[in-house]
Amino acid sequence: MSEDIKALLEQQGAAFDAFKKSHTEELAELKKGITDPVLTERMGKIEKSLDAAVEAKAAMEAKIVAERKEREDLELRMSKLGRGAGGDEKKAVAVAEFKNLIATIAAERKKPIPDFDEKAFDEYRQVQAKFLREGKESLDATELKTMLVGSDPDGGYFVTPDITGKIVKKVYETSPMRQIASVQAIGSDALEGIEDLGEAGAGYAGESSQGTDTTTPQVGKWRIPVYWLDTEPKTTQQLLDDANVNVESWLADKVGNKLGRFENAEFVGGATGKIRGLTSYTMAADSGSGVTWGSIGYVATGVSADFAASVKGDKLFDLTGLLKNDYLPNAQFMTNRNVITQIRKFKDGQNNYLWQPSFVLGVPESIMGFGVVRAEDMPAMAANSLSLAFGDFRSAYQIVDRQGIRVLRDVYTSKPYVKFYTTKRTGGAVVNFEAVKFLKFGTS
Repeated sequence: MSEDIKALLEQQGAAFDAFKKSHTEELAELKKGITDPVLTERMGKIEKSLDAAVEAKAAMEAKIVAERKEREDLELRMSKLGRGAGGDEKKAVAVAEFKNLIATIAAERKKPIPDFDEKAFDEYRQVQAKFLREGKESLDATELKTMLVGSDPDGGYFVTPDITGKIVKKVYETSPMRQIASVQAIGSDALEGIEDLGEAGAGYAGESSQGTDTTTPQVGKWRIPVYWLDTEPKTTQQLLDDANVNVESWLADKVGNKLGRFENAEFVGGATGKIRGLTSYTMAADSGSGVTWGSIGYVATGVSADFAASVKGDKLFDLTGLLKNDYLPNAQFMTNRNVITQIRKFKDGQNNYLWQPSFVLGVPESIMGFGVVRAEDMPAMAANSLSLAFGDFRSAYQIVDRQGIRVLRDVYTSKPYVKFYTTKRTGGAVVNFEAVKFLKFGTS
């Protein structure tokens, strides 16, 4: 494990220890009827640091995967460089590349292209090699003059702005629905399956008498259609040809990211006639005996837009108690970070915090021993909001893909622009209504 990962986990542990200490002090002050603004401010900072540590851990895991792929790509490119080329052949390649570079820089600076002096080029390469091996102190005045940045012919053309820095992107929060739900690719416009909801009968029979129960189970059918998602960004052909970055690849990444966030939002909150989201179904109060198939059960907090003050943690236990035992091994909580911030302060009867951070890469944070999925498309805490779900989402929710992202490159209909007509066909719906339950932030 690298030092960065160790430091990250140590930082998370230290933040959690500080949180527990400050929260204990806050509770002690509240019992005395005192509200300390300094302590409240400190708690807010600690909670932000906990959120940052959890998010940094997730980012670290994603970075490890990305760096592994980048390293493999780099090794592949390096293995292909200079095969069979040596001596004069390498020099010819370098000269050609240098001429192209000078032409590009001259065009950008709107200056005439200077004549290429091969002798000066050889001298510069020798001085550059000496400088890289032995440092600036090894160069005499004449050699230093050949490396003058302020004069283009004396080496200034070599000093160009470095645009290889990373592109800084704004982070858009989303929900990792494809990681926790079932996903199936199909070759038609809908996916259908069987609902086995009935059961056979059973009863007593005797040695010389036959039982009277003749109940025969029946089956039903569910259906998930796919829907078209599309977008049509465009750019000029000249920008595609002359830009220093791969604009087409950049656009593809932006569009793919947006379509992914759009479908995730629909998987959570989509409505009838569209991708059907988890929160869009009829909800019914569940006392533990289940609700009518086609509805999703919930337990209410007892307070509008909040947890009840006296039984905050108890409602989480009530929620987990609604789920049948067969679904518990794969069950997880799903909510947004603001709800997690609230739950982070809850304790059980033994004074243990219900929320626990993860100190192992790849293992999520947990509430009451169950993993937590951070889904920022879940509703914010408000009157009667369904802001917290608990269940086996792989059993409950089915995502259907007709095709992945497809791009039609259109260079004709909007000249001089190039349009990238991008489409995707996907769908989603709940198929097992008893495998997920909600906590409703309302009085009933």
